[in-house]
Amino acid sequence: MYTPSHYKNENLEEVKEFIKHNSFGILVNQTNGRPWATHIPLELDQDDEGKDLLLGHISKANPQWKSFKENKEVLAIFNGPHSYISSSWYKEEEVPTWNYIAVHVYGKIQILNDDAVLDSLHKLVDKYEKESTNPVSIHNFSHKTMKQIKGIVGFRIDISDIQATYKLSQTRPEDHPKIMDELQKTNNSGSKDIVNWMKNL
Repeated sequence: MYTPSHYKNENLEEVKEFIKHNSFGILVNQTNGRPWATHIPLELDQDDEGKDLLLGHISKANPQWKSFKENKEVLAIFNGPHSYISSSWYKEEEVPTWNYIAVHVYGKIQILNDDAVLDSLHKLVDKYEKESTNPVSIHNFSHKTMKQIKGIVGFRIDISDIQATYKLSQTRPEDHPKIMDELQKTNNSGSKDIVNWMKNL
């Protein structure tokens, strides 16, 4: 991913927290000779040696998984808030732009066995059911419901590189107060989220 140096975030712990809170990602690889992308939850985890990895699964009806063995290198994309930035908010004339946060994760993918898939599903459901009024657990699902697991392919991605772009008007600190004030006036939740990120620069 092209990222000018002043927009790079090389604070790995901060970036990993971002991935955990924005884990509905996009898995990209080459499938049948074409770029292929699937929108799925991709959960950050660690192996027994403490190395970072991503866990996920896709439907067996999705042909993407059939190319995992031949094309092991994949890209996972995680998007954060974004917002248009009007140049009318600047003290000096300049072109408009866009503020955003995006993280690209590269790695080698491998298909999981049934036990590992089940373990990853427990982690996934338990993580998101915490916010539910009446949380469910895979432990309580019927045999009939659990048979649906046969229709998915679980995988892990052993991470080789993480690239993070946090474009938050870093090159225009003199305009930050006006930019943040104008973003707060919008009805766009992404704009307000960008303000919160800018406050933490």
